[in-house]
Amino acid sequence: LGMLCCTCSAKFYVASLRHVPTLYSYAICLGTVVIECVYCRTNGQCFAIIEEDENGEAILTSGCMKYEGSHFQCKDSPRAQTRRTIECCDTDFCNRDLQPTLPPPMDTGSYFGSAHWLAFLISMTVCCCTLICITVVCYYRYKWQTERQRYHRDLEQDEAFIPVGESLKDLINQSQSSSSGSGLPLLVQRTIAKQIQMVRQIGKGRYGEVWLGRWRGEKVAVKVFFTREEASWFRETEIYQTVLMRHENILGFIAADIKGTGTFTQLLLITDYHENGSLYDYLKFTTLDTQSLLRLAYSAACALCHLHTEIYGTQGKPAIAHRDLKSKNILMKKNGTCCIADLGLAVKFNSDTNEVDVPLSTRVGTRRYMAPEVLGETLNKNHFQAYIMADIYSYSLIIWEMARRCVTGGIVEDHQLPYYEMVPAEPSFEDMLEVVCVKGLRPTVSNRWNGDECLRAMLKLMSECWAHNPASRLTILRVKKTLAKMVESQDIKI
Repeated sequence: LGMLCCTCSAKFYVASLRHVPTLYSYAICLGTVVIECVYCRTNGQCFAIIEEDENGEAILTSGCMKYEGSHFQCKDSPRAQTRRTIECCDTDFCNRDLQPTLPPPMDTGSYFGSAHWLAFLISMTVCCCTLICITVVCYYRYKWQTERQRYHRDLEQDEAFIPVGESLKDLINQSQSSSSGSGLPLLVQRTIAKQIQMVRQIGKGRYGEVWLGRWRGEKVAVKVFFTREEASWFRETEIYQTVLMRHENILGFIAADIKGTGTFTQLLLITDYHENGSLYDYLKFTTLDTQSLLRLAYSAACALCHLHTEIYGTQGKPAIAHRDLKSKNILMKKNGTCCIADLGLAVKFNSDTNEVDVPLSTRVGTRRYMAPEVLGETLNKNHFQAYIMADIYSYSLIIWEMARRCVTGGIVEDHQLPYYEMVPAEPSFEDMLEVVCVKGLRPTVSNRWNGDECLRAMLKLMSECWAHNPASRLTILRVKKTLAKMVESQDIKI
């Protein structure tokens, strides 16, 4: 090939050589562009290709290919090492009109970033996340071990506060005789709470769970509150530790504590354990005779009377209303009597300031046992006597549950909840309002009750306690005295 260097444009030579015969070949040096052209006739395709050499110069080359494989050769690889562009045509001398241009310069930095740097960043991220996870796990494991060691160390130190051989009964008796009767000292309570061994779960409610626990071999009940129920835990603990609160028919309080393990918090309330469970559970599987019925009704009345009564004195006890009285909140004792529990909604009355101390808990009572004035929202919240009368209504429904399970003449009804045939299993507020307030209905009684002296007296008593007008209801002291006479007439020992 002959080589020519000139200042003419490539277009001039292309234009001037259109009459060239079958095959022409020439080269032109124009600045940094080297043009090497071959124009020809072919049965395949003619091409023009421009590419950049290692010196950065653009080289334009033209030529022709045979038919076989020309279609594949005209398709350039997008991953070519050098910058180049190829264009093809399929008529004679057509490649002299082709003017391919170089693609824009490749950003090697972005390529490197989109491939190698991306892989590098992903690897580093995974490594960092793994390292952070390992660090967090090691930290919490170390913290847990430290807390555990400190817990056992404190436990050993706390043993000194409760001598070996002391029983819960001994501790409580000592507390009753040496203090104001507001429960065990806080340090002793915390020590007991730390030493409790959980055995198994025995119940669950909306407030939390109840577990059977052991303290030095003695069985105790441990009420574990949900964290969201802290207000209920605080209120129940406060009520149980009220001066002169302890009574044989009120669940025996032992200790309360907040136990933190570093990862979660437990709100504990430790009380006496009663293996017979609640009155609700007991009545489902056990029938009563007349003496058992009176013993249960009278012991529940004694407990409620102690709650409702204010004891005056330097270390006096305020009057307290339960506000959530039902058979599930009454526990059965081994001697056939019962005790009232679950005081998380209780209301105290301060006679010195004439103020009603209402808890901050968002919980309300159980709808099925709500008094008409509570359902109708006519209860005077600033008048303590209103809460007392609402308790009396709930107590009458519990008496109705007991009386159904009393056998007379070989006949007894199955245990049912009040209004079982009038409202759904989980009644709404509106359901109870319709039945109790609008229709004025009360739980139905069997005709057999009128044929038994005891049940007839119990029916008269509960009817006077569930009157629609709170002022017409009996006081719990009047109920207690009435039941006391019935107990005496039956020569029942309680």
